[in-house]
Amino acid sequence: MSTSKAGAATSIRRRRRLLKNHESLVALFQLAADVVLASLLMYFLTQLKFDDFPSPYRVLTVLSAFGLWFIYSSNGVYRRFSGYLKGCLRLTSSWALLMLLLALIGFVTKTSEIFSREILLTWAFSVLILQNASFCLVSYLSKKYKENFGRHLPVLVIGTGSVAEHLVDSLNKNRWLPDKVIGCVKSLESDDTLTVANTRVLGGLEHIRNLIKEHDIRRIYIALPMKASEHIEGLNIDLLDQNVDVIWAPDIFALNLLNHSVREVAGVPLISLNESPLTSSKVSTVMKGVMDRSIAAIALIGLSPLMFWVAYKVKQSSPGPVFFKQDRHGWDGKVIKVWKFRSMKLHAEENGEVKQATKEDPRITDIGRMIRRTSIDELPQLINVLQGTMSLVGPRPHAVAHNDYYSDKINAYLARHRIKPGITGLAQISGYRGETETIDKMEKRVEYDLAYINNWSLGLDVKILIKTPMSLLAKDIY
Repeated sequence: MSTSKAGAATSIRRRRRLLKNHESLVALFQLAADVVLASLLMYFLTQLKFDDFPSPYRVLTVLSAFGLWFIYSSNGVYRRFSGYLKGCLRLTSSWALLMLLLALIGFVTKTSEIFSREILLTWAFSVLILQNASFCLVSYLSKKYKENFGRHLPVLVIGTGSVAEHLVDSLNKNRWLPDKVIGCVKSLESDDTLTVANTRVLGGLEHIRNLIKEHDIRRIYIALPMKASEHIEGLNIDLLDQNVDVIWAPDIFALNLLNHSVREVAGVPLISLNESPLTSSKVSTVMKGVMDRSIAAIALIGLSPLMFWVAYKVKQSSPGPVFFKQDRHGWDGKVIKVWKFRSMKLHAEENGEVKQATKEDPRITDIGRMIRRTSIDELPQLINVLQGTMSLVGPRPHAVAHNDYYSDKINAYLARHRIKPGITGLAQISGYRGETETIDKMEKRVEYDLAYINNWSLGLDVKILIKTPMSLLAKDIY
C-alpha cells in the first residue's frame, strides 16, 4: 500500500467512533414508559379533583418528566440488573431523590402552597408502586423471552485471573446481553492455580482455534493483566481470520483509580484514571450544589433554636469565643476555614502539633463532651456549605497538620481532596468517626472516602444523609 493510501486509510479509521453506545432498547422503553406513566397519572388525578389540568400542575408535570429522565438515566436504574429487590430499591431511591428535589424547588420558589397535598401524595405513592410493578413485570418478561426465544452468542474469555472472573460473572448476570460464556482460556501469563468460579477452563491459547470451531464461538473477550498487554496485538492478528468479535477488557483496576471513566475525543478513546467527580459531570455538580445549599439553608433555619442554646452554653462553659475556626484542606487541597462550636478550653498546642481529642481529655468542657458525642459541634459547618467551601456529604476535612503527617504514610491519602469535604460521609456512617489513633484506622477512613468518590451520585448523598442520624449513636466519639 502506498504512503498516501495508508494515510487515507488511517484518516478514515480516525473518523469512526471507537466508543459505541450500547444502551438497551428495553431499558429506554422502561424509562420512557415511566415518564409517560407519571405524566398521565398527574393528568388523571387533576381531572378527578378539578375537572381541569391547571397550569401549575402542567409545569410540575414537565419538571417531573425531565427530572425523572435525567435522574434515572444518571443512576442507571434500568441499565443493569442485579435482582428484583435491588432493582426496586434503586428505583425507589431515585424516585425519592426526584421528590426531594421537587420539594426543594417548591420551598425556594414559595409555590408549594398552591398545590393540593392530597393530589401530590396520591401521585407520588401511586407512581412509585406502578413503576416498581412495571419494572418487575418487564424484567420477568424480558428474562423469559431471552431464555426461550433469545439468540445466544457463544463466548470465550481469554484469561483466568480476577478480571476474567469478574467479567464472566457480569456477562452471565446481564439480562440484556446475548453473550453466553462457554469457558475460559489460559494465556501465557496465566497462573496454573487460578480458576474462574462456575466456568470451565477449556485449555490454553494453543487450543483456541479448535475451541472456536468446536463451540461455534462468535465473540472472544481478552481479560489479561496489564503486564500481558504486549501479547494483545498478536492475539488480535491471530484471530482476524476466525470471523469472531474480539473485545479487550483491560485490567486498569490493577492501578490505583479515582473516579475512572471512559470517553472519546475526536474518535480517540480516553480512559480517565484519576479525575475529580466535580469536574467530570457539570450537571450533577450543579444539582449537588443546589441540593447542598437548599438543605443547609433549611437546616440552619430549623436548627437555629438549638444552635442559639448551644452557643449560650459554650459561652458560659469557659472563657473564649463561641466558634472555633480551624485551617483544613478543602477541594483540590485549598486551605479553608472550617467552623465548629468550641468544645475545648482555650489552650496552646505543644510544639505547634495538633493533638486529637481522646477519651477523658481534660481540655474538653462539659457541654463540649455532649456536643462532640452527638456531632452538634459540627452544625456551624452548614455556614461552610452556604459559602461553597464544603458539601453536606463528602470526605471529612482533616487538620492541615494531620494531612502533612498522613500524606506520606497512606497511599493515595491526598486523593480525598478531589471532591469537596463534607459534614458527613461514607466513612462516618460506616463507623469511622472520631479519633483515628492508629494508621490502620485512618487507612480504613481513607478507603471509604475513595470509595465514595469512585461511586459518587446524588442518590448516594441522599442515602448517607438518611443514615447519618443513626451513626450519631456511636459510643467511641470523644
